[in-house]
Amino acid sequence: MATCEVCGNDYWMAFEVRTVSGDTHTFDSFECAIHRLAPICEHCQVKIVGHGVEVNGRFFCSGHSARAVEGAQGAEIRDAVGVRPS
Repeated sequence: MATCEVCGNDYWMAFEVRTVSGDTHTFDSFECAIHRLAPICEHCQVKIVGHGVEVNGRFFCSGHSARAVEGAQGAEIRDAVGVRPS
């Protein structure tokens, strides 16, 4: 069994998540994984659970939030899966 790093639950179905930076995290639920790993929108401060957007290295929950904060470059952002700002 493994112990969740967020809630401390020792659970036989715990799982590991490996991040791009090489860190390894152990969780007992997706809820705990989201709590620890989901980025926070720079505009409205919500956890970004879905597809969010990135502009100038900053994360936003939607194109609307990116446009509200990022000026000209944010104005180019549209909500779409797989779109990456240039």
